[in-house]
Amino acid sequence: MGIFQKKDQYEGYNIYRMKKYVDKKRMIFTITAIIVVIVTLSLTIFYLIDTTIRVKKSKEFAKQIEEFEHQQQQEEEKKKKEEEEARQAKIPKLTEQGKENLKNIYHTEEKVAYLTFDDGPSNNTHEILDILNQYNIKATFFVLGSQVEVFPETTNRIYNEGHYIANHGYSHKYSSIYQAPENVLNEFNQCNQIVAKTINIPEYNSHLFRFPGGLAGGKYAEIKKQAKVLLEQNDILQINWNSLTGDSEKAKPTEDYLMNNLQKTTAGKNSLVVLMHDAQAKHITVETLPKVIDYLQQQGYTFKNFYEIIK
Repeated sequence: MGIFQKKDQYEGYNIYRMKKYVDKKRMIFTITAIIVVIVTLSLTIFYLIDTTIRVKKSKEFAKQIEEFEHQQQQEEEKKKKEEEEARQAKIPKLTEQGKENLKNIYHTEEKVAYLTFDDGPSNNTHEILDILNQYNIKATFFVLGSQVEVFPETTNRIYNEGHYIANHGYSHKYSSIYQAPENVLNEFNQCNQIVAKTINIPEYNSHLFRFPGGLAGGKYAEIKKQAKVLLEQNDILQINWNSLTGDSEKAKPTEDYLMNNLQKTTAGKNSLVVLMHDAQAKHITVETLPKVIDYLQQQGYTFKNFYEIIK
């Protein structure tokens, strides 16, 4: 009875159909697994390719940034180098050639005029600079340290516009300057320090001095002679003038008076160092300057400043 009962349990089952059903399930599972594997591989490959592309682009972008930064750095270095070269070009450097140039300044075949202005800067200096700019002329200013302290902006304008800042001492007081040769050197150094500080060029040194009242003659002649030697020992040259307008010879000179002096003192000379003044009381110099320049141009002179001498 039990055996027959167990057999009845399987009645109605079709073994073939069951096998087919199982095979179908297996096939679906296998196909599903294959699809999953394919999708997984595809996603993995896509990810790897995408990652590779992204890494490559990232490296290319990083390289571009590096190249850009390198280019920017090179441009910045080039700019700094050019600025430093321009800065250094405006700082006088006394060489043996410069000493020789100054020694032979009056011995040239070409007609050259060096316009020089003493005793400034002052309120007149801006007008003088405006005129010089109109004619595209560079001049030389023998400044007083005491005036530089009063007119720092004007001093910077002189320098920044390419004019040569030379040294006329600090005080312009003969009685104190010419007590001893050392006083002359001290006056130079005091003025030089003030100029360097004012134009923010610590190493600036004009190496060029003009004795107040000039080097030659007078009751201080011996002190000046000794001071000249002392200055040379400290790499400081001096220059007088060989032509002038006479703007300091009278309290109120006229334009005609200045032009007559200029014509007389420049006659027959190729190289001119022209003495004028831009002190506060010398507005006549401002008024006459265009005529001075026009006259010298008509006589065939070209204009230079002492950067052409001391460089």
